[in-house]
Amino acid sequence: MPEALTAPLVVEFPFDRSLGPVQSAFLTGLRERTVLGVRTDDGRVLVPPVEYDPVTAGELRDLVEVAPTGTVTTWAWNPAPRPNQPLRRPFAWALVRLDGADTALLHVLDAPGPEDVRTGMRVRVRWAAHRQGAITDIACFEPDAAPREDTAHPAPHDGVFADPVTSLTTPARLGYTYTPGRALSRHLDGLARGRILGERCPSCRKVYVPPRGTCPTCGTATAEQVETGPRGTVTTFCVVNIKAREADIEVPYIYAHIALDRADLALHGRVAGIPYDQVRMGLRVEPVWTEGGRYPDHYRPTGEPDADYDTYKGLL
Repeated sequence: MPEALTAPLVVEFPFDRSLGPVQSAFLTGLRERTVLGVRTDDGRVLVPPVEYDPVTAGELRDLVEVAPTGTVTTWAWNPAPRPNQPLRRPFAWALVRLDGADTALLHVLDAPGPEDVRTGMRVRVRWAAHRQGAITDIACFEPDAAPREDTAHPAPHDGVFADPVTSLTTPARLGYTYTPGRALSRHLDGLARGRILGERCPSCRKVYVPPRGTCPTCGTATAEQVETGPRGTVTTFCVVNIKAREADIEVPYIYAHIALDRADLALHGRVAGIPYDQVRMGLRVEPVWTEGGRYPDHYRPTGEPDADYDTYKGLL
């Protein structure tokens, strides 16, 4: 029996969002070394600004400019920065209430060590050398020894800047270690040898592929291995018209649920070797392994007559 597999996996994609007038003014202001907040219905100033009052849910548009100096309200030391964090050396995460604001902004505080950080300390924005309209235009905060200025009344601001920032792209990335378990490890090991293995439930006798280790219907552990397919039937499918980044597959193409022979659960796979507009429910297909591949690259038509609907209607 092969040992359970494990592998590092990464889910990564760019997240694009459009900005409304408040967020657009805030980020454009950072590019111009100006920090904007928004005044709520009860007169408080929120930094960073939001579009709707968190208490009344009323729309907020009264922008004001606050100072680039402020006070640390709380903090936490980060002794080992991770990749892509703002500073490569140890730093503090800090909530900073800028002068003229009633709420605190979360950002990075550059200090020699944790003994140099305290709640109530005065700090100042250190602007990034190259700014593009993002929160990273504030490179970090740094200790400020200058006396506090009278900024009790933030100045109104119309939020108008030349060439405003109207959208934001943020990379989203999740790295984790995946362990499929013994049942799926056996299935993956079989695929590497050109076999598609499922497991049978001892109670309901259904064969599941890929196997899950337990029957999802009965909750009974599955151990009896069953070789399924390799041929199967397309039960349902979709046409993919958006090309995945770095994927060497021309659109449009078909992604389908395929009920393998002797299996009681349809798996999914790409269908090729046939024009996309000729793929249909009931089409008989078989897997295609590329040279050195550890799993089927795609499924292609077998040339057999289409399966009768009654033979796969329970697997839709």
